[in-house]
Amino acid sequence: MTRRRGFGWLCAATSAIAGVAALAACAVAPVPPPLPTTAGPDTLVLTAVGFDQLPGWDEDDLAQAVPALKKSCERIAALPPGQPIGRDGRGGVAADWLAPCGALRGIATGDNQAARRYFESWFQPYRASNGGRGDGLFTGYYEAVLHGSRHRGGVYRVPLYSRPAGLPLDPAASGIAYYSRAEIEAGALRGKASELLWVDDPVDAHILQIQGSGRVILDDGTVLRVGFNGSNGRKFVGLGRILLNHGKITAADTTMQTVRAWLKSHPAEAPTLMDENPRYVFFRLLPGDGPVGAAGVVLTAGRSLAVDPRFVPLDVPLWLDSSDPDGHPLRRLMVAQDAGAAIKGPVRGDVFWGGGEAALDKAGRMKSRGSYYLLLPLRRSGLIAAAPPGAAGT
Repeated sequence: MTRRRGFGWLCAATSAIAGVAALAACAVAPVPPPLPTTAGPDTLVLTAVGFDQLPGWDEDDLAQAVPALKKSCERIAALPPGQPIGRDGRGGVAADWLAPCGALRGIATGDNQAARRYFESWFQPYRASNGGRGDGLFTGYYEAVLHGSRHRGGVYRVPLYSRPAGLPLDPAASGIAYYSRAEIEAGALRGKASELLWVDDPVDAHILQIQGSGRVILDDGTVLRVGFNGSNGRKFVGLGRILLNHGKITAADTTMQTVRAWLKSHPAEAPTLMDENPRYVFFRLLPGDGPVGAAGVVLTAGRSLAVDPRFVPLDVPLWLDSSDPDGHPLRRLMVAQDAGAAIKGPVRGDVFWGGGEAALDKAGRMKSRGSYYLLLPLRRSGLIAAAPPGAAGT
């Protein structure tokens, strides 16, 4: 979908299969240094805390997050041992995850107590903040479901394009000024890119580009999954912002459902307004049983989180403390497995709610303040660190 660092006090030599007692004999890890960035004043600061300081930690069914982390562990295991996890290796290197990931395989499906012992034994929580500011915005996204055909005709007249041959995933990063959405919708890609599929609704096709992946139910009954395969490199402008700027909706009505309903009910105006979002996304067919996130693994509904990988390493577990679309506490273990054009900053997340209309309802209404805590391996970059006082296992 469109929708990634080592330090510590030197400790007595301990093997990769050392137990909790050996880990607890080491000194407390210093707080990782802030991560510099060129994106304005944003700076990730991580502060070590204990598991008892994670709001609602004892209330979550942690076993539900284990399948998501197992997928990321499989990906990490295939990396070279020295491969940094995240930008500047803030998540350590791949070798630091081998023992925790190996221990994860021994947790039986649904065993919440074993999962709790596992996380408290192998990980250190860190409160994430943006230069000391701990709260940020948390939204939601879902896997869109569309109706389409392999051939143009009848109601199927909206193309989903493959990425043109030779075009980089991000043309702007390569200094290429590529066609805008308006130019592409006017026919700029005819004869220059292949139509992957044809769908029946221009609004849902646009939302599919925002979500980054989805399912297409074909006219012959086949169900295909499509996923992000690059963009035109243009800046993303939200549909809610566009409609708000034109006075079509009010500030209180900028949910995904409201925006989608307005555009569908105004087919004469919708194309011109949607063209004001210059970003255009290309797709590819996806194998497997679910949408694939930026980390390269299949996303898990309710447990995968899109983050800004400039600050947060992909594949790491983190504890989310926010609210769901109905205002109830949303405190659960997630795994950073995706990214997105609108997900920017050290404390910013997008919860993947799954596919279909029920997921759309949650994703479209979620706009909550909150915070999160990264869970990083106790053993990183060849050094071992124990949890701070008050944390489990000390």
